[in-house]
Amino acid sequence: ADVTGVQTCALPIFKVLLHEFKMGDVEDPEIYAAQPLWEWQNTEFGQWCMAHCKTPPVFHINQDVHNYGFLITITGELEEKDYVFWKLKYSQ
Repeated sequence: ADVTGVQTCALPIFKVLLHEFKMGDVEDPEIYAAQPLWEWQNTEFGQWCMAHCKTPPVFHINQDVHNYGFLITITGELEEKDYVFWKLKYSQ
């Protein structure tokens, strides 16, 4: 309890990998990733993520050393109730 007598508790936040895809070796991966990112964002799942993530999902561009290209990942933070829903409906 804090000074006013009101109890506060922090809800757990889960950082999850929402989506990933591979790209070949390109000169400007941000430009080439834009179309698949836009397409994902407009899927049912992508729209659900945009609506339920605690903060906007973030995309990361990493080198894929096994395939000489790039691995694009999208991560997001979900509250516990949304995390459970995601695990049941969308996670693989």
